[in-house]
Order: sequence, then structure tokens, then C-alpha cells
Amino acid sequence: MTPNQQEYLKKIHSIQENLAKAWAEYWHHYSSPGSWQFWVTLGAFILPLVILYFFIDRKKAFHLGFYGFNVHVWFHYSDTAGVYNGLWTYPYQINTIIPVSFSLDASLIPVSFMLLYQWTINHHKNYYVYATALCLFFAFIFKPLLTGIGFFQLHEWATYGHLFVFYLGVILLSKWITNLFLYFEKQH
Repeated sequence: MTPNQQEYLKKIHSIQENLAKAWAEYWHHYSSPGSWQFWVTLGAFILPLVILYFFIDRKKAFHLGFYGFNVHVWFHYSDTAGVYNGLWTYPYQINTIIPVSFSLDASLIPVSFMLLYQWTINHHKNYYVYATALCLFFAFIFKPLLTGIGFFQLHEWATYGHLFVFYLGVILLSKWITNLFLYFEKQH
């Protein structure tokens, strides 16, 4: 590693440390358990998991869980990219470790799509039509609602249309990867 590269990495590391400290300080002032927003965010994490516990088709739990994990991973990656690149911000979070909405990434969004996926399987409905409708709901109704109550902010050039494309990419990748693994399972 060259001295210039080493120095540049030190500078980036210092900025990253300062950013993490700033987020922790912000969280303690505005998003910690002393705020009502913390409890709403925590509820948005816990409630979908409780609903999933009662409504998941246990005979298909592994299949649905694999799909839901895919949704979680791809949504988290796209959400992290958006936050990291300054396209959007979540002013209220459960913790200071992850700068995205853990409630949305790990619970609300995956559980919503898992239950929709389960419904399309059990009722022989077109997954792509209904999942696209749910993407439209999240991008053009749910996220603007979150913006209106101060739980989400768009920045730069990002629009709700871009969020829709992210959601669509997530549901397509998740479905295709799940289908691929189901295909592998049938080949055995």
C-alpha cells in the first residue's frame, strides 16, 4: 500500500468514526427509548413478527422463510445503498449500529411480502401482479406517509418512483432466487 493510499484510508476511517459518533449522539437525543418515535419503530419491528408467528403456513415455513430472508437481504442492501449515498434518511431508529430502518428491513417489509407470497401460493394467484401492487403501495402510499410523519426523508434526486424500482428489484430477485432453489430441491 502506498503512503498516499494509507493516508487516504486513515482520512476515510476518521470520517467514518466521526459519523458513527454523530449518529450515536443524535440517537440518544432524538431516537432513544425516551422518545415516542422509538416505541413506534420498535412496534413496527415486533408486531409483524408476532403476526407472522400466528399466520405463517407452517407446512411451508422453510420455503416462505427462505423467500422472506431473500427479501430482507436484498431490501437491506438497497436500503443501505440509498442511505450510504445520501438519497434518503431514517430519522428514528431502534439502535445506533445500523443506519437504516431495522424495523422495515428486518420485519415489516419481509413479513408483508412473505404473507403476500404465501397467499399467492395458497390461492393460486399471480405473484408478480400482487407483489407489484404491494410495491406500489409501499413506494407511493406507505413511504410518503412515513415522510409526512417524519420517519423517512428523501434527499438529492431520489423520488418515490426510484423507491418503487428498488422494491420491484427486491421482489423479482427474491422470487427468482427462491424459484432457483426450489428447482434444485426438485432435482434431487
